[in-house]
Amino acid sequence: MHELSIAHSLVELAIEAAEKTGTKRVKTLYLKLGVLSGVVKEALEFSFDVVVQGTPLEGARLVIEDIPVKVFCPDCKQAHILPEPFPMRCPVCKRRTGQVLEGREMELYALEGGEEDAGSDVKPPDR
Repeated sequence: MHELSIAHSLVELAIEAAEKTGTKRVKTLYLKLGVLSGVVKEALEFSFDVVVQGTPLEGARLVIEDIPVKVFCPDCKQAHILPEPFPMRCPVCKRRTGQVLEGREMELYALEGGEEDAGSDVKPPDR
């Protein structure tokens, strides 16, 4: 279950980013998660809820945006979003393709903060 270590990394990244921007309290973390990333969304959500306990991010929400697989079809010369990750075939001409354009990523792309809890500065968690 590598999602636990990923959740730790997300919390550390969020704390660092909050410190750099002067955000006193992080309310929400926004993550893009490709269906081919190898990460189980539900396990990551569970791990995040466990990891944030006792940290400055306690009570923060993790919002995960699912990124579908987008492939490039060399016959159609176009990018297509696949309805399912497998089989990797162009949904128009049915040709197999391995040219994945999107769907492997995992990106923490935004934090939503607030000032309502200005008494507790954001600090890295104890290890």
